[in-house]
Amino acid sequence: MRKNSIKNIRLNGEVMRELSVIIRDEIKDPRIHPMTSISAVEVAPDLKTCKVYISVLGNEKEQQDTIAGLKSAAGYARKCLASSLNLRNTPEIRFILDQSIEYGIRMSKKIDEVCAPEKQGDMEGEE
Repeated sequence: MRKNSIKNIRLNGEVMRELSVIIRDEIKDPRIHPMTSISAVEVAPDLKTCKVYISVLGNEKEQQDTIAGLKSAAGYARKCLASSLNLRNTPEIRFILDQSIEYGIRMSKKIDEVCAPEKQGDMEGEE
């Protein structure tokens, strides 16, 4: 199975859907922030490993606590994933903090700050 095959893309989506349910409903670790979402999943073509990119809406400490809580619950999440998906091999799950959404929000704010004086100048010129 190639890395970008249709089967692999479907498997990534299915693992992402199941893991989001497991994180939301099954794992009861208090370190995991309630505003945690899965931004992407990459299952290896041999089904041995799985990278799960996690986005946490919170400060740096909450992000690190969430990753620590998810890493400690990785075995349980794998067991739940094995019972919900019928796969030859259940992949070993690695949680990785994804800060691309936070970076995008920060860049958007900077762009708005730069464009704000131009918009005010345009409004004054119209009056």
